[in-house]
Amino acid sequence: MPWFRRDKPLAKGEEGEKHVRTEGLWLKCEGCRQIIWKKDLEANWNVCPKCGAHARIDAAARLKLLFDGPYEVLDANLCSSDPLGFVDAKPYAERLAATQAATGLSDALISAAGTLAGRRVHICAMEPKFIGGSMGCVVGEKITRAIERSLEQRVPLIVVSASGGARMQEGAISLMQMAKISAALMRLDEAKVPFLSVLTDPTTGGVTASFAMLGDLNIAEPKALIGFAGPRVIEQTIRQKLPDGFQRSEFLLQHGMLDAVVPRVRMKEYLANALTFFCGPVT
Repeated sequence: MPWFRRDKPLAKGEEGEKHVRTEGLWLKCEGCRQIIWKKDLEANWNVCPKCGAHARIDAAARLKLLFDGPYEVLDANLCSSDPLGFVDAKPYAERLAATQAATGLSDALISAAGTLAGRRVHICAMEPKFIGGSMGCVVGEKITRAIERSLEQRVPLIVVSASGGARMQEGAISLMQMAKISAALMRLDEAKVPFLSVLTDPTTGGVTASFAMLGDLNIAEPKALIGFAGPRVIEQTIRQKLPDGFQRSEFLLQHGMLDAVVPRVRMKEYLANALTFFCGPVT
């Protein structure tokens, strides 16, 4: 309205109206629906300080959370060759290039080596922003190489899963990674080298059906969605209403599918204690 506007010119030395940018400084929690100062949320590893709801974080943040300090990134140059020449809404090669440019990653997983509570470990963290964290040939190859390094060096392996499952754009080649990784994990188990699996929101499809549930310990974050097929598909198949909390980590823990549900801020401490149990104290 005209009476709210400044029409007369400013006098000499008088300052104009000050505008403070607040866009992006506040976020709404998906759990309690409260407004949270973004910096407070980030300082708490994206866990709501009011209700404890766990928001999703990227692979780099996972590694920063778990490693003691600097770490070495491995196999960073591996990229998919688009083996099927797949095209859906747009060519898979274009989708890959766009996602690589947006995330700065070659594919949906970062493989790294460093120390956790003073112990040498290998950690693979999946990136949900890279085509839904889907598992293609590169993800399978990186995890398999990490397993082989752990086997050769007798160093514990931790895999943090966050995935929609196998990558459909790579067809049967992506499904082969399930057997490939599982076979490598069997060799790791026979050598008695610990493998700890951390399941986060979401962990679904072929990832759940293979390595994510094959850990010596299977550990999940609170209220993480974990399952093979989605709840809607299951309900339509069995024509029954699923119980409340179905496919959430607390439900799976109650029914023997998980060993523990651990809050994000305690995850490093829990993993360190578990590795001490398996491997003994750090020397």
